[in-house]
Amino acid sequence: MSTLSLAVRDSSTMLRRNLLHARRYPSLTLNLLLTPIMLLLLFVYVFGDTMSAGIGGAGAGRSAYVAYLVPGLLLMTIGSTTIGTAVSVSTDMSEGIIARFRTMAIHRGSVLVGHVVGSVLQSVISVVLVGAVGVAVGFRSTGATALEWLAAFGLLVLFATALTWIAVGMGLVSPNAEAASNNAMPLIFLPLISSTFVPVHAMPGWFQPIAEYQPFTPAIETLRGLLLGTEIGHNGWLALAWCVGLAVLGYRWSTSKFDQDPR
Repeated sequence: MSTLSLAVRDSSTMLRRNLLHARRYPSLTLNLLLTPIMLLLLFVYVFGDTMSAGIGGAGAGRSAYVAYLVPGLLLMTIGSTTIGTAVSVSTDMSEGIIARFRTMAIHRGSVLVGHVVGSVLQSVISVVLVGAVGVAVGFRSTGATALEWLAAFGLLVLFATALTWIAVGMGLVSPNAEAASNNAMPLIFLPLISSTFVPVHAMPGWFQPIAEYQPFTPAIETLRGLLLGTEIGHNGWLALAWCVGLAVLGYRWSTSKFDQDPR
């Protein structure tokens, strides 16, 4: 077999392994998925009328805030899901299975590729589930074309890939699953201080740079523009740059740590 064929075969095997783990032990994924769903229901049914008045004007209904909120929570869902990747990678490293894999005739990078592809697939499924809840509570895309829907899907997959590589690196440097979960908490915390819930210009002046100069805000504004027809401006290029930069950084970090001697 060629090197490429061997890599594809072993990566497919590792992908099946990770998907089987996710199916047999779904509690972690479900717990992480509940966070954006609960926030969606909380902000729609508890704060929805007040927030809609602040965003859409005095006569705006709750649907105005639902439309604003859902794109941000879709990206927050990706951040939540990838925490499970950090935990899974750390568990593999600390329980000795990686040391066993190193003695076998398998492609070296297939272990990480299996984790990354499996996590991206789980992120896409989680986004679909949260999106379905969003539609159930009133979210509607306004005039998005098929090309814009395709671009939105591509952005979600690219963002999931970038965050997954970062999460893999966090899992590799964590001594145990608990530490990995704690180290990956910024992937949930950053959306909370982005434009997910309120526009950046509505925040205090000293806080606006914190919300603006981070990966989630330009990605959220780009997704809103694609689905709702709002102005994207420079956010599209910023979101793309963040995704590519984080993916390259996470890949290089993860592969360099994985190539070191096992702990």
